[in-house]
Amino acid sequence: MVKGITRRVIVVKAPDPRYFEEAIFIVKEDVSLTGVDAAQVLKEAETVAARFVKTGGKLGRLWRVPPPIYALAGASASALLFFFL
Repeated sequence: MVKGITRRVIVVKAPDPRYFEEAIFIVKEDVSLTGVDAAQVLKEAETVAARFVKTGGKLGRLWRVPPPIYALAGASASALLFFFL
């Protein structure tokens, strides 16, 4: 049992109730210092929950750069450095 710790949470009903009943967001402690009101925080939580369901759980970037492209970019940068130095 933990004593002396309180957290503010937002509970959002799932936009697609087939899989989830609700989403629980833990609000950062310093949100009240940024001048954001409760309605804005709730709207952001609803947006994130809806995007999570829409994208199938991918909240980050919707596209990824394939590893061979990173390898090619690194080799090109190394070749340019070698050529100019």
